[in-house]
Amino acid sequence: MSKILEKILKDALKENSIVMGTKQVLESMKNSKLIILSQSVKKETFAKIELDAKKDKIPFVNFQGTSVALGRLCGLQFRISTLSFTSLTDANLKSILKDTETE
Repeated sequence: MSKILEKILKDALKENSIVMGTKQVLESMKNSKLIILSQSVKKETFAKIELDAKKDKIPFVNFQGTSVALGRLCGLQFRISTLSFTSLTDANLKSILKDTETE
């Protein structure tokens, strides 16, 4: 995964504009600007989040790594299977989506 996503994640963590965890993301879906799902998410849960995200027109990204890798990318020592940004500039959103399309 890219340096762009890593930088945006770390900035968002400092600003406290990230919701982490599958249950928390599902509960706060309406406030999300972008959802990131690791490969560790169960298929049923992935389908539920994908359906809700499409219904609410929220973009989502399939992170090409495990929950451990996503946690490390955030600079944290624990697993993160799902996270969502509650605040994200349009420029950052576009750069993340563009960057993940090329992978």
